[in-house]
Amino acid sequence: MLIFAQSFIQNFQKVFINNDNWKYLSKGFSTTLKVTLFAFLIGLVLGIILAVIRISHKDLKPSWATPSGFILNLLNKIASIYITIIRGTPTTIQLLIMFNVILIGLDNLRLVAIITFGLNSAAYMAEIFRSGIQAVSQGEKEAARSLGLSYLQTMQKITLPQAFKNCLPAFGNEVITLFKETSISGFIGLIDLTRGANILVSNTFQAALPYFAAALIYLIVVFGLERLFNLVEKRYLHA
Repeated sequence: MLIFAQSFIQNFQKVFINNDNWKYLSKGFSTTLKVTLFAFLIGLVLGIILAVIRISHKDLKPSWATPSGFILNLLNKIASIYITIIRGTPTTIQLLIMFNVILIGLDNLRLVAIITFGLNSAAYMAEIFRSGIQAVSQGEKEAARSLGLSYLQTMQKITLPQAFKNCLPAFGNEVITLFKETSISGFIGLIDLTRGANILVSNTFQAALPYFAAALIYLIVVFGLERLFNLVEKRYLHA
């Protein structure tokens, strides 16, 4: 046991302490958090917009003959195609296309990752919010309309607040999935947490400690996010 402990300490020092190797994990973790946060904000805003477009199209059944109807029909088609493409293709391929084709002139790897994961998350957020909106009682919507609220006012003041509460569990799962999906950022050379662990393996020729350390960090953050969303769910759903 003593020999094992001494060996572990020596390997730990070689992998993490020597040459400040731990900084690869700390900087990578910082990058992972930033990419997750900003991608989440993009996905949240764009996801709500996409969900509202699709639900509005279903509720209002606009005609192509009117200008407003034409615009809403066109936006619904674009939203539907966008969601189908994003959900039907691997995130890795989307990241590589964004890096090598669409944003090929952009030197900021972190921004490329943020945009890619944000756009990816938006498609899933849209479906989450759409299901949340559909779960709102039709009677409440009709009551709001009978009181003189417009469709948009009803959506803003009655439907969306309740839809947000309805989709909190799925919403939390999407945030956790997004956090873990950022681990593929290394495909474009971005030094995130996973890439930082890979660099440690290359520098020290020790695979176990770097990978287990990265896995432990992911596990701790995911556990923290789960607890956080459970608390939020209890507070909102029982308010």
